[in-house]
Amino acid sequence: MQQFMSQLQHLLSASGSGPVNWDLARQVAASQLAAAGDPAVSPFERNAVEEALRLADLWLEPASALPSGIQTSLAWNRNEWIYKTLDVWRKLCDPVASRMVGAMGDLVPPEARAQLGPMQSMVATLGGALFGGQLGQALGSLAAEVLSAGDIGLPLGPAGTAALIPANIRAYGEGLELPEDEVRLYVALREAAHQRLFQHVPWLRGHVLNAVEMYAAGIRVNREAIEEAMGRVDPTDPESMQAIALEGIFTPEDSPAQKASLARLETALALVEGWVCHVVDSAASGRLPNVVSLGEAFRRRRAAGGPAEQTFAALVGLELRPRRLREAAALWAALTEHRGIAGRDALWGHPDLLPSDDDFADPVAFAMSEWDLGELESFDFSAPGGPEEKAPGEPEQRRPDDDPEGGDASRP
Repeated sequence: MQQFMSQLQHLLSASGSGPVNWDLARQVAASQLAAAGDPAVSPFERNAVEEALRLADLWLEPASALPSGIQTSLAWNRNEWIYKTLDVWRKLCDPVASRMVGAMGDLVPPEARAQLGPMQSMVATLGGALFGGQLGQALGSLAAEVLSAGDIGLPLGPAGTAALIPANIRAYGEGLELPEDEVRLYVALREAAHQRLFQHVPWLRGHVLNAVEMYAAGIRVNREAIEEAMGRVDPTDPESMQAIALEGIFTPEDSPAQKASLARLETALALVEGWVCHVVDSAASGRLPNVVSLGEAFRRRRAAGGPAEQTFAALVGLELRPRRLREAAALWAALTEHRGIAGRDALWGHPDLLPSDDDFADPVAFAMSEWDLGELESFDFSAPGGPEEKAPGEPEQRRPDDDPEGGDASRP
């Protein structure tokens, strides 16, 4: 933390180009990883990762109608995971940070703002630095736990790049008391399945990331808590800012209006994760001796979130957990049984075909139902929200017939 405070003092004068001091965030995360140890990837580990991803793709062929999505296979250390995913984190976290910085600026009485003049910008700089420092700590903790580029269900890495983190896989396997080779191959199956989904469902990347952004954009800030915390800061003592970071005072509070956005986000994450779990278990069945134990361990891990994921949620206010993972996996299994692999994966052809949160309650009924696709024949596939992927950060546009409560008016 002393190193964090030193970096904070050094970078406080640099406002950056957004609400978060991302230079500070990256430096704090890197320093945290260096202090804990971030081993370089050995040639043996690199070869093992490439072979695991190659074999995983072969096993997935009969389990999915979607072709391989892997263009590049890589082994990352923990710091590389941060470097390669930081651009996406920036797009997801800036909306939350802007509200934090705005709340800090509102603490200055209107009659005093004119007197402050240029000094008022220091308030935004301070907020961006404090949030950047917290975010760096959270990302550093996440980097010590994630197993692959797509481990938390979001397309964080470069498109077409499948990446595993050998050091974290080794540590996770030791905790499970299972062979490292088997754990690595199971993680490779999950990563390869994620790549198939996000590479060959062109609208999905924008759909999932925009669901996160819409949720983040509506987060409200507890100004009273920020005011109380800032009152404890001694301008002559930089160490007094340490308590703010440790207490997580910048934790956003959800408003009731966020329930619909949160439900949409959790449904999107659950559908992706449920499909991956079902397809991976189907591909690994009869091939991996501990597939049942591995499948259950990963379901618990994703549904509950690890310590670092919980820390990230507390600091940034974004919970990226597919709470209805088991129901979603059961729904995809029912679709496979009643419609076959091709029929199941055909639902990814358009967002309006996907199950809703209500469909989780009776997966068999959904799998056996018939859909009237007549309305989709004239659908503009290039319109926002359609199959064409939107760039992250692009605002979500609603169709006139959308349910104002967030439901899908086109579904029966």
